[in-house]
Amino acid sequence: MPDRTAVFTVFALNGLALGSWASRTPALSAQVHASPGVFGLALLGASAGMLAAASVSGRLIERAGARAVVAGSTALAAGSLVLIGFAPTVPLLAGALLVIGASVGMLDVAMNVAGVAVERRLGKPVMSVFHAGFSFGALAGSLAAGLAAGHGWSPARHLTVAAVVAIAILLLVVRAVPGSCPEHAEAPVVTPSRPPIRRPVLWLLAAVALCSAIAEGASSDWAALLMTVERGVGQGAAALAFAGFQLVMALARLAGPWAQRRFGPTRCLAAGATLAAAGLLAAAAIPVAAAGYLGFALAGAGLAASFPLALSLAGDAGKRGDGTGGEREIGFVTAIAYTGFLGGPPIVGGIAQVAGYSVAFGFAALVAALILPAAVAARRSRQREEADAMIGR
Repeated sequence: MPDRTAVFTVFALNGLALGSWASRTPALSAQVHASPGVFGLALLGASAGMLAAASVSGRLIERAGARAVVAGSTALAAGSLVLIGFAPTVPLLAGALLVIGASVGMLDVAMNVAGVAVERRLGKPVMSVFHAGFSFGALAGSLAAGLAAGHGWSPARHLTVAAVVAIAILLLVVRAVPGSCPEHAEAPVVTPSRPPIRRPVLWLLAAVALCSAIAEGASSDWAALLMTVERGVGQGAAALAFAGFQLVMALARLAGPWAQRRFGPTRCLAAGATLAAAGLLAAAAIPVAAAGYLGFALAGAGLAASFPLALSLAGDAGKRGDGTGGEREIGFVTAIAYTGFLGGPPIVGGIAQVAGYSVAFGFAALVAALILPAAVAARRSRQREEADAMIGR
């Protein structure tokens, strides 16, 4: 099996895991007899686990290789799905969510490191296609969850089947995932031995990923509420805003390699930021339901490349002379981006509580627009690093 196909499948597996359990939250909440507030606290376990694991995954991948971490974290995530399905109390559910969050956090970094390795081998950008795999996997997981719920399957039965499917697919593809024997024999090209925290380019790329995470989280978590509360559509029709956002994002990611080859990563980030900000602003400011649907579709297209490109550029910033490297850099950017997924939705919700959903999405539009200056500054910072490295030789 080609390594490109294997990595795409791993991304899809990650999305499948998320779509499987996240779509069963109503049943899980009833299973543990939790109020909305208590259940919300339990859900924080997943975010906390993701953030903690992403911050240390880079060094683990440097030592063990991306393939080993992909295999171990996917197996752990599958086991966690079973634990989530059988959890009878809120504390046990929170613990299971913490474990799946940590495993997915490790998997996120490892699969992106593997994706960068494939990009280097092919000599062309393909990271956005891999992230499209995640989007399609999440869509498939949510559809399967809906089917399981419709047929009366309990979370335990459904998530156990999902775990078995995930392990079976992992066994088929894991040997083709790159990154089995990390070697760092040669000197770095552009001082990636410096700690990521001391490199401005990585902070700027983290800002790109952070802004993308906040804008994406706002669209995913609050789009339907904007449409129902302020645009007057029914719940079923409001769900189409989220579905359109996700579908357009996945399709735009498939077109990402062509756009990157044609225009370059910085221009893609700048154009995407402009498109996303315009879409979110239209959804916020134009009091017509059609504008909301169109706005969220535009936001999905505009945000499609931001997260994949930020991670791809972070991996490139950590590239060594022997063609390896980037593990710590990708882990650093991923960890900061996760704070956006963790803190962004509550911030947007707080603004909506005080000033309404339109103002909240105006804030999200501003955050999306900030991707543009951060991307331009990251490019200039990277150029300065390369110039300094040439002078130092």
